[in-house]
Amino acid sequence: MLLAIDSGNTNVVFAVYDGDERLGVWRCMNDPKRTADEYAVWLHQLMAIKDIEFKDITRTILASVVPETMFNLESLCRRYFDDDPLLVSAVSGIKLGIEVLIKYPRQVGADRIVNAIAGHKKYGGPLIIVDFGTATTFDIVDGNGNYCGGVIAPGPNLSLKSLYMAAAQLPLVEIKASEKVIGDDTESAMQSGIFWGYVAMLEGMIDRIVKEFGEDMKVIATGGLSDIFAQSTDKIQDIDRGLTLDGLVEIYKRNI
Repeated sequence: MLLAIDSGNTNVVFAVYDGDERLGVWRCMNDPKRTADEYAVWLHQLMAIKDIEFKDITRTILASVVPETMFNLESLCRRYFDDDPLLVSAVSGIKLGIEVLIKYPRQVGADRIVNAIAGHKKYGGPLIIVDFGTATTFDIVDGNGNYCGGVIAPGPNLSLKSLYMAAAQLPLVEIKASEKVIGDDTESAMQSGIFWGYVAMLEGMIDRIVKEFGEDMKVIATGGLSDIFAQSTDKIQDIDRGLTLDGLVEIYKRNI
């Protein structure tokens, strides 16, 4: 069995695969101070619910955008699964099966490379992958599956928290679609600004990317808030919450 680990800015996601079958997925808040032993205790209990034992795991793969978490996650794999994890990056020397066609490949987050590989494998190309995380990223994949660059914008939650912290009289509101664009009180005005303002940004950015790229492109959404935003625009064709994990499995297959 394979243990795939996706260490993002907000959460660390663990998933166990038996071939292509995903047997379980668990997530916790990403805390660089969490030790390998703490991860192991937490993960052991959750895996037991699915009747998975540590000895069942034979290989591990890790993608992280938080360098401070790498030591403890690598230690987890070595100490508890007796495996040196396959580390994903544009310059790690592993077989990606794609080219990273940007000026400084080492600057590309591992999650964006993983998403590009999974996206092209599952949906073909050219492709725009919109990942709703701490940041919202737009990643561009050409018809051959190569990573061609992208866009990074603040995520909806980050934007909302920044507004709440910077403006003394503004409340912290829920991110949801308001019935009207024009708010008739502070809360509805903020919800409209965050939600419909974000939808307008998505639609405008997608249009600009397609125009600049010069070809029709399929748009895939992933990440925590993908459902709520994808339902409010016809620019997004598919939602794939498991895209990053599936990409890790695909990279593992290309390196065995």
